[in-house]
Amino acid sequence: MSHGDGQDPRDAGVRENARSDRSVRAFRGAITAAANEREAILEATVELLEALTGQNALGPDDVISAVFTVTEDLDAVFPAEAARRIGWSQVPLLCAREIPVPGALGRCIRILLHAETALVRSEIHHVYLREATRLRPDLQSAQ
Repeated sequence: MSHGDGQDPRDAGVRENARSDRSVRAFRGAITAAANEREAILEATVELLEALTGQNALGPDDVISAVFTVTEDLDAVFPAEAARRIGWSQVPLLCAREIPVPGALGRCIRILLHAETALVRSEIHHVYLREATRLRPDLQSAQ
């Protein structure tokens, strides 16, 4: 269907999304939940997602996919449910369990998020909150 200009209006979205200034980047983050309880896990996950997307200026349409992992002491709910709560209905999400390494930080939710962004690698903010700051002490001063 044409609108008199010879261009198919359905192509407008394709042209908009094909901007050359954007690349697929990976964003990492982690947070600890206060307890192995549904609302504690969901609340922590929402906090992490909001911080990660906020600090990197990412909207829901920028997010390609997300992989969540949890430590073996968190099994009350899938963290992906928190992403659905904040509107990520079209984002592919996956949850998995972390390797149970002796002495590892407990009650920890981790994320590996893939998104389209104009940020270069050196501009990306990886976000570690609560007790999870111990996982990446090199990033503490940057947060």
